[in-house]
Amino acid sequence: MVKYIVLCLTALLVLSGFSSPAAATGPQASPFLQLSVEDLADACRLTLTSNYPIRSSVEKNGIYLLVRIRADQSFRIRRNTFRSRFIDSVGWNEGADFYVLNVKVRMSDFKHATSTLSDPPRLIIDVLPEGIDPRPGADAAAVKAAPPAPEKKPGVKDAERDEAEAVVSAPSSTQNRAQGYRTIIIDPGHGGLEVGAEGQNGTLEKDITLSLSLKLKAIIERNLAYRVVLTRDRDVDIPLERRAAIANNEQAFLFVSIHANGFPGSKARGAETYFLNINATDEEARRLAFMENNSTELDQIQGDAEDDIKMILWDMAQANHLKQSSQMAELIQNELNTLRDTRNRGVKQAPFKVLTGVACPAVLVEVAFISNPDEERKLLTDDFQDAVAEAIYAGLAKFIRQQAID
Repeated sequence: MVKYIVLCLTALLVLSGFSSPAAATGPQASPFLQLSVEDLADACRLTLTSNYPIRSSVEKNGIYLLVRIRADQSFRIRRNTFRSRFIDSVGWNEGADFYVLNVKVRMSDFKHATSTLSDPPRLIIDVLPEGIDPRPGADAAAVKAAPPAPEKKPGVKDAERDEAEAVVSAPSSTQNRAQGYRTIIIDPGHGGLEVGAEGQNGTLEKDITLSLSLKLKAIIERNLAYRVVLTRDRDVDIPLERRAAIANNEQAFLFVSIHANGFPGSKARGAETYFLNINATDEEARRLAFMENNSTELDQIQGDAEDDIKMILWDMAQANHLKQSSQMAELIQNELNTLRDTRNRGVKQAPFKVLTGVACPAVLVEVAFISNPDEERKLLTDDFQDAVAEAIYAGLAKFIRQQAID
């Protein structure tokens, strides 16, 4: 009888929700932010779900919606792939005590409405074309629908369109800093009358570097909440000094100069990544730097020219970033080494003028040899250009994560 009573009392305690302190508390779940994007009939709904309260502010800036989330601790970001008629991309950036989601909208004439729910904590953002009333049941029959979403893997023309939008509508450098954003500068080598190296079949370095840079820009903007600025977005001459000035005026966080290598003969192949040093790694690196610095001259470097570069080097802020530049070069080169049928030519140092005046970590990437007929053919294909751009992006992303940890 006693045993029966004990069993009954135990059952009652279980049914009443009693449990031991250890069972009640359990392991503490890691903080996370889950982002979902869903197209509705006349709007797009972004939902941020978390297991912690969400403290946020939302601001429109041109074609961007900036979502700033205050955080006392690190969150894991979960983001599913999506295709939307309204939203082009969502990137994110982490600060000391905040996260910023950078939502790129496919139209400049839009508005947004926000709401919050508490169980579980959710931030809901509806993005609507101007003219649509966000209230439930509002009439939207007269509003023109947003254009259909293009394929996510842009060609050169799509990337050029994205660049034109970004130049007009991206946050300014002042707004960029105020919102916790950072700027990446991509420098397409050569341009205009300065064609750079030329392949045996007439391919020009200036065209390859621009195409690669536009692809890299699009990848970064799709995946990271970083503002991306190109030193040139079309076939124009940009002096080397002006390229560094653009980076410094934008208070750049990173600078990447994209090039295609050239060498007498046709057997040289592979990728190599450079950071700045007055003393070149070897005679080949020294010769390449001279050709890039003085593209219309093919004589040997003169002592006075070296002295000029040395003065610039130690007079400018790049000297303060050489360690970080070497780390970034290593990470990018490691990713380029994974490309199929490529040769690892390593990380090298050389006195490139385009890097001297840049006041941030800066590298110059020679992605392949345009003078090699096989690599020239590859450089003309979208598949190879996409792979190169993805590799450079992967190296940059690893460097950015490394800097956040340090």
